Amino acid sequence: MADPQSNARLRADAGAPTSGVIHVRTRLTADFTVISNALAQRRGSAVTVGVAAYISSLPDGSPVSIAALCEHFSEGEILISRALRELEAAGYLERRRERTPTGQVRTRTYFYDVPGGNRPPQPPKPPGPGKRPAPANPAAAPRQEAAPAPGPEEPGGPAPALADADPKAVAVLTTLRRVDPRLVLSAQEAACLAPAVAEWLAAGVGPREITELLTARLPDRFRARPASVLAFRLRETPLPVPPPAPLPEPGERPAVLPFQTCDGCERAFRAPEPGHCRSCRDHLGEEHLRAAG
Repeated sequence: MADPQSNARLRADAGAPTSGVIHVRTRLTADFTVISNALAQRRGSAVTVGVAAYISSLPDGSPVSIAALCEHFSEGEILISRALRELEAAGYLERRRERTPTGQVRTRTYFYDVPGGNRPPQPPKPPGPGKRPAPANPAAAPRQEAAPAPGPEEPGGPAPALADADPKAVAVLTTLRRVDPRLVLSAQEAACLAPAVAEWLAAGVGPREITELLTARLPDRFRARPASVLAFRLRETPLPVPPPAPLPEPGERPAVLPFQTCDGCERAFRAPEPGHCRSCRDHLGEEHLRAAG
């Protein structure tokens, strides 16, 4: 005897959704990263979430500069820089300038799984010149060298905005990467370098000459950010002397209009032909307008 058959549809599993995504979970024991749902489900740019997930997966000490992130992602430095600023504004990212024992200033990046979570202690700030305690024996006190002055990449005041920079100077800086792909600048770096480039442009140096001066004979390997190399060249290269005004040829004198006597007030004025001076012409023009009105 055959088994009974039924034409009724099978009952759907009550736990499975009827629409939307269905997760197929796999328990991972290695090579995985835990991020919060608040970060993974953050509204806004998908680039920001992707950059945050990538930084969370990196080990400590990995470079996360704009240039390093641009080498990994297909997006340009503008989107990457915007994503870092959004993460910094949301509290996930913090960039500090800390001075090393050798006196150099380095930027350290801290990434937090939860905004406002466990934050590393702030490094102690050296006392000011007026608050430094005097040693008991000045002769035995070690001599301390002055710290290097901050460069354009380490401004002491508020960072300039790119929107306030000279657009011609910014255009020269952004086209440097076409000559040397290593010369990738962030928006803040371009804003800091733009005033020096604008000064060169005002001195009569053309964009092509500036590009050649900034990209010629660059080292094979940079020991600092490209902006530091460009800032050094802009600071140390003397501005060219503007060309002198052309002198008149020997025997030539500039044309001088002869003196004429005004027909109205008999005042002397220079003009190619006799007539009225400027004051009389204006007065006659006003009378003509009143008569016409």
